[in-house]
Amino acid sequence: MKPKRVETLVLFFVSNILVISGYAQQNTVLPDYPNNYTMYENLVQMPDGRRMGSGNAIDIDSQGNIWVFERCGGNQGACSENNVDPVLKFNPDGEILTSFGAGMFVWPHGIIVDDDDNLWIIDAGVIDGEKGNQIFKFNQRGEILIELGQPGIRGDSPDLFNEPSDLAIGPDGSLYVIDGHISPDSNHRVLHLTAEGEYIEEWGSQGYGPLEFEGLHAIAVDSQGKIYVGDRTNNRLQVLSPSGELLAIWAHWGRPSGIRIHDDMLYVVDSESRAAIDQYGYNPGWHRGIYVGTLDGEITDFIPDPNPHGATSFPEGIGIDDNGVIWGASVGDQKVTKYVRN
Repeated sequence: MKPKRVETLVLFFVSNILVISGYAQQNTVLPDYPNNYTMYENLVQMPDGRRMGSGNAIDIDSQGNIWVFERCGGNQGACSENNVDPVLKFNPDGEILTSFGAGMFVWPHGIIVDDDDNLWIIDAGVIDGEKGNQIFKFNQRGEILIELGQPGIRGDSPDLFNEPSDLAIGPDGSLYVIDGHISPDSNHRVLHLTAEGEYIEEWGSQGYGPLEFEGLHAIAVDSQGKIYVGDRTNNRLQVLSPSGELLAIWAHWGRPSGIRIHDDMLYVVDSESRAAIDQYGYNPGWHRGIYVGTLDGEITDFIPDPNPHGATSFPEGIGIDDNGVIWGASVGDQKVTKYVRN
């Protein structure tokens, strides 16, 4: 009879981060900010026979309805395998109202509700020569009003995208698109377009310096036209003027996956920071959660991920309703959560 193998785990601390020898750990030390929010889970009711897939795309319309653009019950490749509607509308109580979009998209990645309650949909996935890699404007009946890019065609010209990630609408109605995702072959630029999607200008390139980006993932524009770019792989926000000049680089908001602005307050969610050396999401010392603060960079609240785990957990995308309630959609946990200020 073979003796049982006994393994001993050695614990030690590096820069206040708990590390277990042989295992990549999460950052567990909380930042010194108050948390004035209560979290609610299991609120939205999926259609019969459906499960919520991964999602970082969520927003709220003028009636308080929650719009979720999820990945067809799974994540990568699920929308090619599952012929279900990935665009879902829930009322404020979480009851399903309507859905659309079966077979239309490759990899859901962004949804923005504009002032007229139309939906801007970002498809970051690509099936070469077939579909994906586009941005659409829909009305709430699922009818296409504007179609940008060309289905399944990658490019860096004014009329093409290469893995667009997010979109924001400026105070004048013009569009700001971050074009590029994780693939090193994708673009690394911020596009400024008219309200109809016509090219105006662009900024940025690949890299780690000012106005250089790696893993572009989120964008928001404030009432003065300042642009807040989630330069996620670089673990920072870059703040630009309305004309694209660099105003600030902020590394104290974690690793930004999602950004929203509401009533001149900035909301940034970090769903990936971890202490895994040389692994995806490496950002030691930063706890996953939602940062809330002012537009000059001061953080006033932090909602921590209660159980950071794996490569991604907690919401990756967020939306803010008219009452300041935060709704989040998660890639790793595949669920929708709600955060109400106490």
